[in-house]
Amino acid sequence: MSNPRPLLVIAAGGTGGHMFPAQALAEVMLARGWRVKLSTDARGARYTGNFPDAVQIEQVPSATFARGGVLAKALVPFRIAGGTLKAAMQMMMDRPRAVIGFGGYPSIPALGAAVLLRLPRMIHEQNGVLGRVNTLFATRVDGVACGIWPTQLPEGTEAGHVGNPVRAAVLERQGAGYIAPGDYPMELLVMGGSQGARILSDVVPPAIANLPMEMLKNIRVSHQARDEDAERVSTFYAENGIAADVQPFFDDVPRRMSEAQLVISRSGASTIADLTVIGRPSILIPFAAAAGDHQTANARGLVEAEAAILISEASANPDTLSEHIHMILSNPAAATQMSLAALGQGKPEAAETLADLVEGLGLPQDPQDPQDQGETP
Repeated sequence: MSNPRPLLVIAAGGTGGHMFPAQALAEVMLARGWRVKLSTDARGARYTGNFPDAVQIEQVPSATFARGGVLAKALVPFRIAGGTLKAAMQMMMDRPRAVIGFGGYPSIPALGAAVLLRLPRMIHEQNGVLGRVNTLFATRVDGVACGIWPTQLPEGTEAGHVGNPVRAAVLERQGAGYIAPGDYPMELLVMGGSQGARILSDVVPPAIANLPMEMLKNIRVSHQARDEDAERVSTFYAENGIAADVQPFFDDVPRRMSEAQLVISRSGASTIADLTVIGRPSILIPFAAAAGDHQTANARGLVEAEAAILISEASANPDTLSEHIHMILSNPAAATQMSLAALGQGKPEAAETLADLVEGLGLPQDPQDPQDQGETP
C-alpha cells in the first residue's frame, strides 16, 4: 500500500553551504506532514549529522570534472549516468510529489532523474551568482528560487527572491539581544565556511594579537580552522595569552554567533543568512576564487546596509584587519547599529516561503487568484 503522505526529494551536497538550507527546508516540510528524502553522495552525507532523524538519506554516485586526474575525469559521465539511473529507479518505486535541488554536483543525479521522469522540480540558488549545476538545470525546472537578490542568472531565466532558509537552531536565536562591546569579556567568532579557510588562520590571530592590551585582555575567540592549521593557530593564541577555542567545525554556530560581539568570516550564503537572522556585526573576507566571485556578491547587501565591512583577500593583512576590529570593538554605538542593520537584511521566513513554493509545484494555477499574479519562482 502506498504511503498517503507526499514525498519531497531534496538534492544537495558538497558543502555546508548547500546542506544547511536543505536541512532548513526539510525541517519545515516534515512539520507540514511531508516525507523527506535527501539525495546526496558520500561527501555530502558528512553534513547530515544534524538533519532530522525522519529524513531518509539516499546516497547516489556523482562526480565532478573539477577534481582528480585524467582517468577520474574520464569516468565522470559514467558515474553521473549511473547515479541518475539509480535515482530514477528509486523515484519510480517511491514517486515524489516534488524534487528540489540546492546545487553542488551531488544534486545532479536526482535532478536529472526528475527531468527524465517529468516530475515537478525546482532549484534554489543560495549565492548571488548561479552555480554551475544550477545553471545547467535553470531552464529545465519549473521554478528558480534565489537566496540573494539580485542574483546573476542566465539570459531568459525567470526567478524569484525567497531568501536563504536557515535551520531551526538559527531561528531559535532570531534577533537575539546584542551586548555591545565594552570593558568586559567579549566574544569573537572566526569562521571560514564549513571547510575552513587558510587565510583566516594566517591573518586573524596576529590581527587580534595586535589589539591594545586593555581590549585584548577581554577577548575570547572561537576560531574554526582546518585540521592542518588547527595546531599552529591554537599555539599562536596560547603563546600570546589569548583565550581561544580552535576547532575544525563548530556544530553550535548559532549559539556562538548569538554570543559574539563581532564575527570575522568568509561570506558564504549560509553565513550571510545566519548573520542577518541573528543580527551581528561582521568583517567579511570573500573567497577570491569562488565561481563568478559569488562571495563578494553575497556580501554586497550587508556592506551597503553598513552592517559589515568587506576586506578583499588581496587587502587582508594583520594590520588592516586589526584596525577594523579595533574600530568596531571600541565603538559600542556603531557596533550596535551594525547589528540592527544586519537584522534589517534578514529573511527569517525564507524556509516557509520556499516550502509554500514546493507545495505549489505541479498544482494548477487559478488565473483569477490575485496571489498568482505576483513574481514567484
